[in-house]
Amino acid sequence: MTSLRKLGSSDLEVFPLSLGGNVFGWTADEAQSFSVLDAYAAAGGNFLDTADSYSAWIEGNKGGESETIIGKWLKARGNRSDVVVATKVSQHPEFPGLSGANIKAAADASLRRLGTDYVDLYYTHFDKPEVPVEEILGALDELVKAGKVRHIAASNISPERLRESLEFSDREGLARYVALQPHYNLVSRDTYEGALRDIASRSGLAAVPYFALASGFLTGKYRPGATVDSARAQGAAKHLETERGLRVLAALDEVARAHDAEVATVALAWLAAQPTVAAPIASARTPEQLPALLGVADLVLTDGELSKLTEASA
Repeated sequence: MTSLRKLGSSDLEVFPLSLGGNVFGWTADEAQSFSVLDAYAAAGGNFLDTADSYSAWIEGNKGGESETIIGKWLKARGNRSDVVVATKVSQHPEFPGLSGANIKAAADASLRRLGTDYVDLYYTHFDKPEVPVEEILGALDELVKAGKVRHIAASNISPERLRESLEFSDREGLARYVALQPHYNLVSRDTYEGALRDIASRSGLAAVPYFALASGFLTGKYRPGATVDSARAQGAAKHLETERGLRVLAALDEVARAHDAEVATVALAWLAAQPTVAAPIASARTPEQLPALLGVADLVLTDGELSKLTEASA
């Protein structure tokens, strides 16, 4: 049985891989999504990541499709109390921004779609610096006090705003962020390492990185001369044009061979071993894509292997 990880200062215990729900209702229809969710849960997975805006960017979608599918699955399986559900506010076309009123209205809409009366972890999806942290945290605190949200977290926030938010919560005795969702992976380290990670470390926040596999580049399927059929191929393939991308692939290949492991598993294992990281986020369109992701729970890299990957990605 895979050991669960404590999420920051919260009472939440999570599987070391958070299953990304961005593909549900986008590149995975409801039946596919159920298959992926079933396989993840069967492997011991308990940490689902979604957002109210997934997948509003698709023609014909309006946002909330991912939450709706997850809600139907939770109801069909009767396992709500076994699953840590994280969702986000600020980007839904009908509920944009982080005004206090919008945060509360968006939360109610998310709860309806998820078919539940509480969310375990509620993120501000993109910070809105024009809104005072007092207003944002006041609304989030109300949701916690009402029992609609168990814990709060932030994604896509500057070090300055994060520090200001934590200080305000501490000073006023309000709900406090327990986790941070940064863009972070082997080919994008400066998006987290530095001031943001320092604050998370000092303040006891857990990191739950998104783009953990760099839109698929760190799965190893992108190689010079190869063509990949993926909605994200253009973004992932750009890393092949950089020296660092090629160095990282070479190091990943070497470590993967030593463990007879998938390249994606090694990339996630490096991330999971970094300071403050509780669980990287990765998504799967089919159950067949899951084993490489789930392998992070059991793969332990040596100090030498971690150093090799860190140096290659510098």
